[in-house]
Amino acid sequence: MRFSEIIGQTAIKRSLVSTVKENRVSHAQLFLGPEGSGSLALAVAYAQYINCENRQSDDSCGKCASCRKYNKLIHPDLHFSYPFFAKHKEDTAATYAEEWRKAFLENPYLGLDYWRGQFEAENKQANINIAEAHHIIKKLSLKAFESEYKVLILWLPEYLDSQGNALLKLIEEPPEKTLFLLVSESQDRILNTIISRTQLVKINRLTDGEVCEYLMERRQLGKHQAEEIAFISGGSIQQAINLLGEDTKDHFDLMIRWLRYCVTDAGHSLVKICEDELSKLGRESQKSFLLYTLNMMRQVVLLKENMTQLVHLPSAELDFVQRFSKHYRMEQIDAAIRLFEEAYYHIERNANPKILFLDVSLQLVLIYKYQTFRQLADSTYSDHYGM
Repeated sequence: MRFSEIIGQTAIKRSLVSTVKENRVSHAQLFLGPEGSGSLALAVAYAQYINCENRQSDDSCGKCASCRKYNKLIHPDLHFSYPFFAKHKEDTAATYAEEWRKAFLENPYLGLDYWRGQFEAENKQANINIAEAHHIIKKLSLKAFESEYKVLILWLPEYLDSQGNALLKLIEEPPEKTLFLLVSESQDRILNTIISRTQLVKINRLTDGEVCEYLMERRQLGKHQAEEIAFISGGSIQQAINLLGEDTKDHFDLMIRWLRYCVTDAGHSLVKICEDELSKLGRESQKSFLLYTLNMMRQVVLLKENMTQLVHLPSAELDFVQRFSKHYRMEQIDAAIRLFEEAYYHIERNANPKILFLDVSLQLVLIYKYQTFRQLADSTYSDHYGM
């Protein structure tokens, strides 16, 4: 994995390269970024650059013996640790090394759900167990085989739980020329004792334009479809990949008709669109539709707050957002956003879509037509949707 293969993150790439050039590579670093931002790919590219035998000014060469092995994730001094779905208590990450290589090489922006999809994990919880912690200590106590640095890339250290305490001494005082690269999506879930021993590398979400570029160049999507998926994905390549198999091209038209029926309290048409269209979308399409609608409402908020420089939409969507922002108060938009977020949450948890979309529609009628706001406790909400 070379830096040039990773979408966006130009400033981070430049910073990582400079740490090598200036000989200030920290032995323990925490790459912190949301799912699909490229944080794992950046960690791999950084390790490859450090151990490249013929470094270029801004990237690894991609051709030396070290790079060729890194490209296949088979370098003897490159080690990975990650959550897995253990079948036996003695299982370690090495047990699933082949599946890991295949998953990463197919999708360097992978999230935990994508990784789970490589197995028949059913409802098993992902975990980095104590056997894996001991295995890390053992393999890093050995000398490097070929390269200057031994590298351990630990993906999602938030799944270490208390087992992470076994690694504290090793992280704080590692063997010479040993590099720890932790890749996390949630700093709050990592042991504070681990965070205090690492140098933070903050990685931001990708822009819609960068996700769109990825979809057009590497997934051969047309411009309009790429723009719509990029908008829904919220800066996550993994989310965009999830949406590729779903029909998103009619989200705008469907949203316009749905909201029109809601704001005008068009009873028969509202029931019909819920029963005949919204409830019959596939579950992933329902989720992507709600994300799309949620993102459109957030664009309305930006306009109402006079942050027009942050609104980047195609002409039809921009026209809708401009008109919508003029007709409704911020209180109404905020209430609708909370409603869409709750609906997405319950769709993820297999709520009855016919009941859910009809109930959401009726609440939108109250919000937009009659300016009435209903509060519903979570437990009642769950029972209400047949969960």
